[in-house]
Amino acid sequence: MAKAEEVIRRKPPEDPPGDEGLPAWMATFSDMVTLLLCFFVLLLSFAQQSEEKFRDALGSLKGAFGVKEVRAVSDEMAQFNSSSEATREMATSISHDQRLLLSVVMRIKSMVENMDVRLKEGAGVSADRDGVVFSASTATLFKPGTAELRPEAAPILDSVIKILKDYKLNLVVRGHTDDRPIHTAKYPSNWELSAARAAVALDYIVNKGGIEINRAKAVGYADTRPEVPNDTEAGRLKNQRVEFYMHMPQRDAW
Repeated sequence: MAKAEEVIRRKPPEDPPGDEGLPAWMATFSDMVTLLLCFFVLLLSFAQQSEEKFRDALGSLKGAFGVKEVRAVSDEMAQFNSSSEATREMATSISHDQRLLLSVVMRIKSMVENMDVRLKEGAGVSADRDGVVFSASTATLFKPGTAELRPEAAPILDSVIKILKDYKLNLVVRGHTDDRPIHTAKYPSNWELSAARAAVALDYIVNKGGIEINRAKAVGYADTRPEVPNDTEAGRLKNQRVEFYMHMPQRDAW
């Protein structure tokens, strides 16, 4: 009798084990959802952004790419008179820092009004969100083509000292010239002249006024920041100025 053939049944191959964790498509889906969330958060933040803050952000971006930031000037603050009803109404509706700056503006305007007529020429005051700019003509402060102080410069510089002693503000002294070149052994260009004038004015304020040096700095801009076009003699005279920018300490300004 023929031997019965043994039938060997092979076990079917098992499926390979699946990957642990979430399916692979979930990672791509999660990335897409995260990006969408960030997109809508950005939309919401821009929707709530005030125009003033947007301009600040835009100025910061321009500064990062080497474009000069032009900061908004509050002409309203510089025009208010301390005795007007509008000033009192404004003082009750603005923040503490704004009230402080408004007080500085009015203080400087009062000081300028009490100065000699010659000292008033070229003097002015303006304000922005962080501080107050007190401008003085270099013809009033310095001898022509030099960084040597005139004797009549003392009342202007003493006024700056009084403000810094009465208010917790920092100071940036900014020297400006017109576009006419200068070539001397001491001042090869307007850069050296404007920087020297700013430094001399700052030295007077720090040493005579006893102002802490960490509250003050000086910078020269030559003719890069004209206040008006340099196409007339009057315009050039207006651009020859020294600015005393008294600003809130939390803002590192130039």
